[in-house]
Amino acid sequence: MTRRTLCGSAAAALVQTNRRPNVLLLLADNWAAPHAGALGDRMVKTPVFDRLASEGAVFTHAFAPNPSCSPSRSSLLSGQETHRLGEAASLYGPLAADVPIYTDLLTQAGYFTGFSGKGFGPGSSPRPGRTPNPAGAQHASFESFLQARPAGAPFCFWFGSHDPHVPWDRGRQRLAALDPAKLRVPAHLPDDEAVRRDMLHYYCEVQEFDSECGRLLDTLQKTGELDNTLVIMTSDNGWQMPRGLANCYDLGVRIPLALRLPGRISKATRRDDFAAIGDLAPTILDAAGLARPAVMTAQSLLGAQRRDAIMLERERHANVRRGDLSYPVRGIRTRDYLYLRNLEPGRWPAGDPEFYWAVGPYGDIDDSQTKQLLMREKRQPYFDLCFGKRPAEELYDLKNDPDQVRNVASEAAYSKARAALSARVGEWMKASGDPRAGGPTDLWDKAPYSGPKFKGAPPPP
Repeated sequence: MTRRTLCGSAAAALVQTNRRPNVLLLLADNWAAPHAGALGDRMVKTPVFDRLASEGAVFTHAFAPNPSCSPSRSSLLSGQETHRLGEAASLYGPLAADVPIYTDLLTQAGYFTGFSGKGFGPGSSPRPGRTPNPAGAQHASFESFLQARPAGAPFCFWFGSHDPHVPWDRGRQRLAALDPAKLRVPAHLPDDEAVRRDMLHYYCEVQEFDSECGRLLDTLQKTGELDNTLVIMTSDNGWQMPRGLANCYDLGVRIPLALRLPGRISKATRRDDFAAIGDLAPTILDAAGLARPAVMTAQSLLGAQRRDAIMLERERHANVRRGDLSYPVRGIRTRDYLYLRNLEPGRWPAGDPEFYWAVGPYGDIDDSQTKQLLMREKRQPYFDLCFGKRPAEELYDLKNDPDQVRNVASEAAYSKARAALSARVGEWMKASGDPRAGGPTDLWDKAPYSGPKFKGAPPPP
């Protein structure tokens, strides 16, 4: 298939002059859309993200189709759906050494690759089967990486921030500049002081990440190579508030995404089609003039293809159910609907109510004042929305219910929409080789979990 780009002549010029573009990935840890100025958030201040949006492209419907950290990063690296990656579809699952990833392909093509901060998976340690970390060799900073770069070599650098990850204790000096009156509490959470405090502290760390990214761009600009660098600013999944991370609702999977590369991406481009974090691997290879492997099923964001939907999935997040059980979900997000199929509805979606192995009770929700409030007061309907068991099918009418709190799957008026979306999910599962396409499997229940075990009590908040 012939690849079409936003500016094919510019691509040819780069190849002819051997000025292959550098790649700078700016990756947040649990930053949800639409929490950026360029995406319409009225309170948060993200001047760096907004700059990239104005000087390049912003994607209004970008998703991490698996709402868990290392699975999302596996998809980013490999350009594949996570159920195609075996154990890597679950948190702390290893990414097999024989899976082609863009960092290896760039290294083989002469790129100097590396990372700082959080690389692949939780933490920055190499995963089993791969040395070094799939993100590249670790460096203390972007500056030290550039100093180690061989003369004339194009580079690919992964900056993995730890913001805005709980406990949301950084950037508190920014609180005074945030206007609580502009804070919008989503409908699945109570409008409570504890909830608002968590949200404000989360926003502080979003702004810390944005500021960190600004310093890297300043460094790059001083080298004179900013305009020959594909800059990508995004997140691995949504925020850690209840019903966010580890859930396939928008606040768990919808992410900010902006790209800048003069000559390939026009200024102030606003893309309203659906993009996936897995698209970054073929996009990076496309920018570098490299062919993508056939198994890399995602699509380049520099090409002409457009999606009208995104497919969603999850397996085991933290190990929080007796028997090491997963909570499998498959679904689809269109412009009008969110449809989710809970394949094991008898299990607790947020983890067992009793502490089992990691994190604490309902351990797929990380600790926060909001979580503690909901567990303490069991205030309805918020407690059930965040902690309760869910039916086999969920359907949300996004035009009338953008916060996704009213499940209409059983209503007759939505039967046609539900059937059509269910069929699309089933077709996708079969076409993509999903092990669950043929029925239940214990593949991810039995997959090893290399994450920490907390003995006797959950970790401190």
